[in-house]
Amino acid sequence: MKQPLLLILLLAFTALPLQAAEYVEGTHYSRLAVPVATQDPAKVEVVEVFSYACIHCKNFDPWIDRWQAAQSDDVNFRRIPAVFNETWEILARAFYAAEVLGVAEKVHMPLFEAIHDKGIDLRKPSLMAALFEDAAGVPQAQFEQVYNSMVLNARIANAHGLALSYGVSGVPTLIVDGKYRVDGRMAGSNTDMLAVAEQLISEIRAAAADPGAR
Repeated sequence: MKQPLLLILLLAFTALPLQAAEYVEGTHYSRLAVPVATQDPAKVEVVEVFSYACIHCKNFDPWIDRWQAAQSDDVNFRRIPAVFNETWEILARAFYAAEVLGVAEKVHMPLFEAIHDKGIDLRKPSLMAALFEDAAGVPQAQFEQVYNSMVLNARIANAHGLALSYGVSGVPTLIVDGKYRVDGRMAGSNTDMLAVAEQLISEIRAAAADPGAR
């Protein structure tokens, strides 16, 4: 039986020497003018700024999931939804509602699939609530209570502020340790962003081990 194409591509990616190329600041990634504080200063933080509305983010998702699973404990990976317009804010609310409800893993891919594979208009509250119930068993009333809460308002405002601080203009974009911005255009492709991130993580580790080395 032939393996699915995606599995073959994923296996091929893991076999690539991620640090074979030398990536250069200003060419393959940018340094933030003002560093942004990370969640845990003891770890190297990698943030993916993304949106469920973005087909490139959906296609990138299996790659970054596999990359994340291979990271050691000193790397803290997290996602932040971009809030570029009203529609993207609705989807960002869905992301944070899933976090608050503890069902992020159950609804993450169904949200992508609903938009890009099934053509469901998740701007309609009833359809969004139905997705959460179908994918994660969340009652409509509970979903609506969380979705419209002050907690989510605060998280949306924080996400918007972070994206501005990161200087993000498109998605997916990776932010490494609150200091470096990596996007597919500069890196060469979305999957190449992971190779750039690997190099930066290695450099940050080396600098932490020997502060005078960099």
